[in-house]
Formats: sequence, C-alpha cells, structure tokens
Amino acid sequence: MDNDQWDTILRYELKDLRLFLAIVQAQNLSAGAAAMHMTASSASYRLKNLEYTVGGELFVRTSKGMTTTPAGEVLARHAKKLLADVQTMHAELSDYSNNLRGSIRVLANSSSLNGFLIPSLARFLTGNTGINVDLKEQESLKISNAIEEGVADIGIGADLEPLPSLKRLLYAQDRLVCVVRPDHPLARTPRTSFEDILEHDLVSILRTSSNFLFLANQARLAGKTMKVRVHVHNFNATLYMVRAGVGIAIVPASIAGTATGPGQLVALPITDPWAERTLHLVLRAEEGDQATLVRQFADILLNDPQVAEARQS
Repeated sequence: MDNDQWDTILRYELKDLRLFLAIVQAQNLSAGAAAMHMTASSASYRLKNLEYTVGGELFVRTSKGMTTTPAGEVLARHAKKLLADVQTMHAELSDYSNNLRGSIRVLANSSSLNGFLIPSLARFLTGNTGINVDLKEQESLKISNAIEEGVADIGIGADLEPLPSLKRLLYAQDRLVCVVRPDHPLARTPRTSFEDILEHDLVSILRTSSNFLFLANQARLAGKTMKVRVHVHNFNATLYMVRAGVGIAIVPASIAGTATGPGQLVALPITDPWAERTLHLVLRAEEGDQATLVRQFADILLNDPQVAEARQS
C-alpha cells in the first residue's frame, strides 16, 4: 500500500465511524448523536465531513427517518469490521499491561460510574485477572478530599477540586439531559431548563446517590423542590419508569443514549450551565509500588476507547 492510499484511509476518524453506525442503527441523526453523547449540530457537522471524505451521500433522508445509500451500506459493512478489529487490538494489547497485580480502591460519582467506568472496568477486568477493584459511589464534592486522605486510590467525578497533593486529569465530557416520553408536553421542545423540569413529576435514583444529591442541591439553590414520585436503585430502572409514564428524569447523556430514538424516549438538552459536566480523574502524587500500580491503572482507564472518545466531544 502506497502513501497516498494510507493518507486516504487515515482521513476516516474512528469517532466519525462510530457516530455513523449509531445513526444507521437509530435511523435518526438526533438519536445517533445522543448515543454518542454529542449534540445534534456536532453530529451533523461530523457526518457532512465524513460524506465529503467518502465523496457522496451516505443517507437518504425521509419523513420516516434516515436509510443508508448504497455507499452508506458499503461503509457500514467495513466500519463494523474495522471498529471490531480496533477493539480486539485494544483487548490483546491489554495483555501486555506489565502484568498488573494488586487491589485498587476507586470512588466515582454516578455519572462516571454508570456512563463510563463500569463498561470500562468490565472490558479491562475480564482480561486482567491479577487486578481487583473496590468500587464505590461518592458525591463529586467529597471525592478529592477522600483521595487526599487515603480513603481510596483513584477518584472520578465532576469538576473535582484541584488539591495541591493530587494529580487531576481530564477523564471525559458528559452532560445531563432530561428524558421524557414522546407524548410528554416537553417532548415538543428542542431543549428545556431545570426550572421547567421542576414543574413536572420526576423519577430519580436513590436519595443517597450522588446524582440525586447534586440535583436536590441545585433545586435548593433555585429556591424550589423536586417532585420525586419514586426513587429507584439505578438508571436502567429510572428509564423504565419514564417509559411507563411515571414521570420524567434527569440522567447523564451517556446513559440516555441507549434509550432514545424513534418511538423511544426523547432526550432534551438542559440549558442550565451546570448540566455540562467535565469529569476528572484524581490520584495522589506519590511514589512506591502501590503508587506505580495506581498510575498504571489510571492510564488504562484514561485510554479506554469509549472514555478517550468522550474527551473529544
């Protein structure tokens, strides 16, 4: 293969190919964008660039949704194989991660825990039997101090305090969205505010969860209360209750993406600035065998393909 052919291949970005396949699956641009936790405008821009690279249109847009053109069908077939090969390569290279052995304690807020960390840990731990992880949920406000005090080795949360004794690294970008049924009044709007959301019945995860504690605090700051009809044990149960018509919910976009699309739930961007969540990873700046293990494990978490993509959105 000559240099010109390599240059052509390298113009295809993995994130664009994943977005393309998400749109193919959802048959809808907005739903595909939500699955990739990015805005519809950002997804549209990336799709146009991909079509420019291909040299033709990839979708036929109709009133019923988006279907692939012949060029789109070819790209979908090759993109699936390419991304599967990349994932296999990542898994095989994980076998060479210095044969890590030991136990690591991790604290994470609910957004990073459910949207990124659990899938990431599942991919890593299945191929690395020498590592054990003690994983606990914690409010973002308390994570930095807990890591500094030695309660845990690694912390992941939203806008973590940059303490002098800690290393703070960008982990991922995520945002909170409001999920509603397609027949809910809010579904007719392109976006919504927290003030408008609080006028409706809500479904939330447990009162002790970092997600609920954060939202309850935002409601207090606004001089309002949340009308929560039921607290459930996880985000999947939350989405189930929303589908059933119990209420609406505020969840991370990384969670909502799997439940939105034609005939499914609608994810509405929240206009309040705090809905945009920058997730950081923190660890103590120490030396020694355990510190080396923690740093190596942190690198593995940061370099997980899904997490790395979320830093680019």
